[in-house]
Amino acid sequence: MSFTDPIANMLTRIRNASRSHHEKVDIPHSKIITSVAAILKEEGYVENFRVIKDNKQGLLRVYLRYINKKPAIIGLKRVSRPSVRVYADVKNLPRVLRGKGTVILTTSKGIMTDEKAREAHVGGEVLCYVW
Repeated sequence: MSFTDPIANMLTRIRNASRSHHEKVDIPHSKIITSVAAILKEEGYVENFRVIKDNKQGLLRVYLRYINKKPAIIGLKRVSRPSVRVYADVKNLPRVLRGKGTVILTTSKGIMTDEKAREAHVGGEVLCYVW
């Protein structure tokens, strides 16, 4: 099955699985999806992830994290879409919940959080908000 926006597909699958209290969720694999999953793990929103090889494109299995039986991910929002791209320079990088959430963006130095983008002094395309 072909998707026009694989990042939105990933966020929707994670959102639905966490609200249903699933232990894990499978997502079609790609490099950008793996990078976003690595950031989610680094920021403590998911327990772990791994790539499962098959004869097609492969799957990314994401193990969700729960704190006191509540999902670690309260909300996910796709910002930049294929039809409407949203860019931010380093001076205007958005904050989620006054810095308590995470902004994931793609820059010329790779996919990173808003904090790392401020440290590297780069801007880029805002992919999503996580809180």
